[in-house]
Amino acid sequence: MMEYQDQSLRGRVFQRLREDILNGKYKENDELREISIGDELGVSRTPVREALRQLELEGLVRIVPNKGAYVTGITRKDVADIFKIRSMLEGLCARWATEHITDEQIEELEEMLLLSEFRLKKEQSSVAEHVSELDGRFHRVLYEASDSRILEHVLTDFHKYVKLARKTSVGEEHRAEKSIQEHRAILEAIKQKDADKAEELANQHIKNVMQNLHLEE
Repeated sequence: MMEYQDQSLRGRVFQRLREDILNGKYKENDELREISIGDELGVSRTPVREALRQLELEGLVRIVPNKGAYVTGITRKDVADIFKIRSMLEGLCARWATEHITDEQIEELEEMLLLSEFRLKKEQSSVAEHVSELDGRFHRVLYEASDSRILEHVLTDFHKYVKLARKTSVGEEHRAEKSIQEHRAILEAIKQKDADKAEELANQHIKNVMQNLHLEE
């Protein structure tokens, strides 16, 4: 039981630090001090140290012997690479979703689109936060609808890694509106069981985000 609790604590510290790095709380080259983080999270230095080592394996942190741990973060090339890979995998996800999506998932996606449109019209001052959140939820339901745990896991991780970039993209009103339209087109293709069209639209959707963020070559 104690070993399980230790592993669970390490996992929670890792997830918190990972989220803070991807959210931009910690910037590139920021030092991550074990004592300060431990005090903030109410844990000892041991789970913090182990979490930092795990983050180093993911490439988000670099540990310099006898100096400390520093944020590496996600570079612009990393973001571009992730979007390029996503442009293909999101298409595969949409294709598989046409085969496996449930009525409940379709209804959930419809509700998200309606809520996104409402938020876009009524809450301009906080559009980035709310529309970005709904955008993420829309994609997560599609990942689940693919009926592939592996694909869902990979795409969910990629989604987290480019969270800041996605928020920047949909924060622009014209892009947010276009993104909602693209989501609706993808959903309609899925509802019509047109796997080829759903895949094509999902691929293009990610390419459009890349273009908006000036990530295309």
